[in-house]
Amino acid sequence: MAGTNDGIPRRRLLGASLAAGAGLMAGGSAMAATADGAGDALDADEIIRLLDLQPNATCGFVRVTFTSPLAIAPGGLPAPFADGRPLGSALYFLVTPTAPVRPHRIRNGQLYHYYLGDPLEVFLLHEDGSAERVVVGPDLRAGHRVQLHIPGSTFHTARLLGDGAWFLGGSTEWPAVVPAEDVEIGDVEALAASHPSVAADIRAIAASVRDTVAPGGPR
Repeated sequence: MAGTNDGIPRRRLLGASLAAGAGLMAGGSAMAATADGAGDALDADEIIRLLDLQPNATCGFVRVTFTSPLAIAPGGLPAPFADGRPLGSALYFLVTPTAPVRPHRIRNGQLYHYYLGDPLEVFLLHEDGSAERVVVGPDLRAGHRVQLHIPGSTFHTARLLGDGAWFLGGSTEWPAVVPAEDVEIGDVEALAASHPSVAADIRAIAASVRDTVAPGGPR
């Protein structure tokens, strides 16, 4: 019968669909609010336990979560990756007031992702002596970014913004990182001298390190 579906007028079906959609949207908002509330209730020690994070030489507390099973064969990439690499890798990292991101660089391009917690203040230290300050965090209206691209071989360091307690983020890299070959810990005084506009910040971040492992430990 025209205008009906199994005896139910189309207008009634449309109204029911719109109501259901509104209910799903409201439910989604409630779920997001619940997730935010759960995130606010967490502390750094619990996150470390729940995600099985380990002290890290460069980035607070870390767990590598993915290394691509696909690889680029030797000779398939230019130097410094000419010996071949997996296509990409990913990890969690947690920053606290005493476990910041120490000054370092990796050869690989990487992308920081914001997940939970307080904003992270990141300093990109470019080869020409200029420095770029970017905040990775949840407040888009304040100019925070939820993703930050860090070009390969760019020294960088980071700390919690203000009185923050912890930042939980992720990093994805391409090609995948081989820590023994691709990671370089920065010389604090050399970087401070070559980037005078942020020298005090570089030194302050390095001085705040308490909870970490020696260079050469797990990435």
